[in-house]
Amino acid sequence: MSQKLSSRLARLLNMVPYFIANPGMSAAEAAAELGVSTAQLMDDLNQLWMCGLPGYGPGDLIDLSFSEESIEVTFSAGIDRPLRLTSTEATALLVALRSLVEMPGTADPSAVQGAIAKIESAAGVAAGGSVAGVADQREQAEDPVAATVRSAVRRGMALELTYFSASRDAVSQRVVDPVRIVLVDNHSYLQAWCRQAGGVRLFRFDRIDAASELDEPAAAPEAALEDGRAMDLFHDNPTLPQARLLIGPEHAWVMDYYPMTDVTVAADGSIEASMRYGSRDWMTRLMVGFGPGVRVLGPDDLAASVRNRAQAALAAYGEASTAD
Repeated sequence: MSQKLSSRLARLLNMVPYFIANPGMSAAEAAAELGVSTAQLMDDLNQLWMCGLPGYGPGDLIDLSFSEESIEVTFSAGIDRPLRLTSTEATALLVALRSLVEMPGTADPSAVQGAIAKIESAAGVAAGGSVAGVADQREQAEDPVAATVRSAVRRGMALELTYFSASRDAVSQRVVDPVRIVLVDNHSYLQAWCRQAGGVRLFRFDRIDAASELDEPAAAPEAALEDGRAMDLFHDNPTLPQARLLIGPEHAWVMDYYPMTDVTVAADGSIEASMRYGSRDWMTRLMVGFGPGVRVLGPDDLAASVRNRAQAALAAYGEASTAD
């Protein structure tokens, strides 16, 4: 499920108890509270109106009375009832919560560990495991960098980061305006407006070496946050140099691990594709590591760099064999 769809699903599931607790709220007030536009809110309400229990008749579907002036829930279809977990459901929830503890910045570890203890106590040892395991988890303190970033996101303050960029193979200092913390492919990221890059970027938590909260509010441009590419780790950045590659059929797996565009597949199974890169040295090392399976077609300076690096490696092997 995409991040956009999962965010909407979470919002829809929270809407029924939210509007039960706040009957008669206007669409504009609710949209501001939920962090969406009024148009998106009305679209969500129309979607929610068609959800419910199997049977899909009166008494099965969620029933709402809504307009831009007032929103009320007339039938909740049970979403407002306290959740009762089966042993299987409790186990799945505990696994998810323990995974959340291991994702830096996503939540307050003490709060998550407290929830784990309560679920284990209610569901029993079969679902939760030993109480000693929970006690051990509570001894784990939150990483100071993750805590600083999470605090800045919650308080809406700007951050100064020391960040290692894998694509550029470099550490840099930058000031960012935090937007939110997201999970992508089992890693937690800070989504923020980077003042140095002049755009929305995702900063992986385990690559943030240091973080300090600044004494100024975050001020990410609204127009930039509406760009759907902000959640894409690998969207095409025209400011970066681009390599044209020829990938052999036996190395087609490379396409699954690196962002490629302008892909053309030949009859023999070889692939031509383009790939952006931030550092020529980093790209050179990557290409040399693939050996003859991936060839650089351009630009010429990158092709020459790869050729020189490969020749130097062969010369070093020759010297080593002569010494032996």
